[in-house]
Amino acid sequence: MAQGRRVERVAALIRREVSELLVTGIKDERVSLGMVSITNVDVAGDLQHCKIFVSVYGSAEVQQQALEGLRSASNYVKGELGRRLNMRRTPEVIFQLDRGIEKGTSVLGLLNQLEEKRLERGEVPEGTGQQEDGGF
Repeated sequence: MAQGRRVERVAALIRREVSELLVTGIKDERVSLGMVSITNVDVAGDLQHCKIFVSVYGSAEVQQQALEGLRSASNYVKGELGRRLNMRRTPEVIFQLDRGIEKGTSVLGLLNQLEEKRLERGEVPEGTGQQEDGGF
């Protein structure tokens, strides 16, 4: 179990350092087009590879350009991680687009549409606390 804690600790350190690099270190204009945030970092058990999941606010084109910019800066990020974390071997860095927030937003939108349709038809589900006459 100590191995798992070490991997989690390294993942947290990588997340912190790469977040800082996004703000101050990576000068690629493609990365600064959209608002980029790190959602998760997965580090392999042998600490040789890490996947950094990023969320990019913007259109599909902006997301793709930001991801390309991050991928082109991966060697720079790996070098900076090596200097900052003092690890014997710095893991290979792979950036991947995380669409979780985007999917969650679309699901919430669909649920809101369903609720609006129910209210239009006058259907109020049992136990929601809403009464058809508007009273308490």
